[in-house]
Amino acid sequence: MREVREAFARFWPLTHGDRRWLLLVVACVIGAALTETASILLFAELTDHALKAGSLAAFWGPAGAWLAAAVLGAVVGYLGNSLAVRTAERFVLRLRASVFRHVQDLPPHFFQKHRRGDLVERLTGDVEAIEQMVVSGVVGAVSAVFSALFYSAAALWLRWDLALVTFLLAPLFLVAARRFAGRIRTAAQDERTADGAITSVVEESLGNIVLTQAYNRRRAEEKRLDREARAWLRASVRGARASEMYEQFVEVVETLCVLAVIGLGAWEISQGRMSLGQLLAFAAFLGYLYPPVRDLGQLGLTLTAATAGARRLQEILDAEPAVTDPAEPVRKWPVRGRISFHGTSFRYPGAERDSLREVTFTAQPGEFVLVTGPSGAGKSTLSRLLTRFYDPCAGSVRLDGVPLPDMPLEFLRENVTLLPQETLVLHGTIRENIACGRPGATDEEIERAARDADAHDFVRALPEGYGTLISPGTAVLSGGQLQRVAIARAMLRPARVLVLDEPTAGLDALAARRVVQPLRRLVSGRTTVMITHDLTLAPDADRILVVDGGRLVEQGTHEELTARGGTYAQLAGPLPADVPGWGAALGSRSPAGRMRPA
Repeated sequence: MREVREAFARFWPLTHGDRRWLLLVVACVIGAALTETASILLFAELTDHALKAGSLAAFWGPAGAWLAAAVLGAVVGYLGNSLAVRTAERFVLRLRASVFRHVQDLPPHFFQKHRRGDLVERLTGDVEAIEQMVVSGVVGAVSAVFSALFYSAAALWLRWDLALVTFLLAPLFLVAARRFAGRIRTAAQDERTADGAITSVVEESLGNIVLTQAYNRRRAEEKRLDREARAWLRASVRGARASEMYEQFVEVVETLCVLAVIGLGAWEISQGRMSLGQLLAFAAFLGYLYPPVRDLGQLGLTLTAATAGARRLQEILDAEPAVTDPAEPVRKWPVRGRISFHGTSFRYPGAERDSLREVTFTAQPGEFVLVTGPSGAGKSTLSRLLTRFYDPCAGSVRLDGVPLPDMPLEFLRENVTLLPQETLVLHGTIRENIACGRPGATDEEIERAARDADAHDFVRALPEGYGTLISPGTAVLSGGQLQRVAIARAMLRPARVLVLDEPTAGLDALAARRVVQPLRRLVSGRTTVMITHDLTLAPDADRILVVDGGRLVEQGTHEELTARGGTYAQLAGPLPADVPGWGAALGSRSPAGRMRPA
């Protein structure tokens, strides 16, 4: 029960704002229990004075009162159940939003450790399990307690001695619930884990359907799903068996109680100490009493199972964001775009060695800096520090001389735009995908960005134009076209600093050539850091940084580094002379080496 109390205390504050409605639901529950109690007593009176005596005159009074109690109970029950559902769904909405908000602040390595499908399951099934604990559980407990109190009081009022005899069996329900709680908790934990695994397998298989088909992996994927599904099946059956054993045990105990009451009641009637109506009412009260007592035991099992979902959600909520807003942020200023690394070192959480070691360089406003190096050298780590997905372990990263941790994240990311290696696409129209670069952009601004990105013509050629629906993995557009949509998205942002992470990765030579001109427009006038293996743009860079083993080993222009014959010269080799049009696409260079329109 300690885990239940801790989980309840953790999530109960989310009911703030709905607690007055919960009080109203409780009032309705109590009212419904009172009307049920009154109905049973009126049934006893109707039996003794109207049915037994055969008097129609004695029928109308109790019948009218019974009908009134039934109507009142129906109204109160409807209001209570409707409010309970509304309050429960509002809690689910609030909890899911809270967890989702927290997840969006977590660092990239968190998502590398957790399968996407499992996280989806935690945001759906586990959230609903917690609602069963915090909202529905509270309402169910109050309903069961007050119903049991009212029915017990009425049974004691009718025949206190018979009531005490039958009450002796009530603790068996709670003993049985405690007996089965451990098994159900373990099964629930395993079932939740298996649910997440199944969702992950399905999500991964659908996301990699080309790989599955191309490599004849259909049977392998079916086996993966079957393995996880069988784990879920075993856990589900174990939990169902434990719950069913509890239910059947309770049924036997209830039958035993009712038979005892009927037997004792028949003897009492034969002795003239009890009427038939009293016996029927007494049996009815017991029939109504045991379900709430049983529900209390079942509620304990439900709470025990819900702790499995609570534990999985707490694992997410306890994960700390890698970066947060400063307690006292600096005032916003017109950013010029000067970025600098000062003795910067960084190691990913759990890694055995540094990804970057004592890196120092500066990029002046409007300068185009190209960063290259072998795979795994630490190049992409630079982009993650510049956009502050992480803070350095030593040294600092600065924008216009201000350390990045001193400024609000929102302000930083408004002024530092990232064009990631993976072309990210939202499920929506092309217009919506471009507009997410700057919410509120007009159609004219969106189309101007698309023109600058060399995307307008192929978008307009589509049957639905900018209203064409695209999604991750879409076949509507080619890789190069999707990249130009992403470039248009970046062009909408008025950021002074641009970080490009492998902007031509995965594109063939022709597609890469088509994005060079849009890239050139994108970087114009901005401080640009391009991280790439493709050195075709190297001659146009103001400066080239070569990173190897986490260290900055070389820097200079393309000509300087080529003549030096070091790491860069080995990486560069001869430029692809077989690809026509690069020079025309790149245009001429300014005396300082920066790109300018051809």
